[in-house]
Amino acid sequence: MTIRRVMPIIKSEAVQESREFYGLLGFEEAMDLGWIMTLVSPSAPAAQVSIVTRDETAPVTPDMSVEVDDVETAYAAMRNSGAEIVHPLQDEEWGVRRFFVRDPSGRVVNVLSHL
Repeated sequence: MTIRRVMPIIKSEAVQESREFYGLLGFEEAMDLGWIMTLVSPSAPAAQVSIVTRDETAPVTPDMSVEVDDVETAYAAMRNSGAEIVHPLQDEEWGVRRFFVRDPSGRVVNVLSHL
């Protein structure tokens, strides 16, 4: 399994202010679904940050995302390890297949692959 990117997720109602703040560092908007906005570095596209008001399709808002090349393998590994699956593996309408898992420190990780 290959990790493609790791991205922090910031829970905030200050979406516009965050867009402007991270814009000062060179980030540009790549996606805005109304409840989640992803900002990306044009010079290093894997450098991203997402601002989330609340997750629309899951019971909690994750703390970070890890994109892998094979989400099925990642899901099986986490499930077989006994890790707490917070949100089951499912396809999302914006083109990802994802699940949430809780890490040993209590943080929720969104593990995904693009469809």
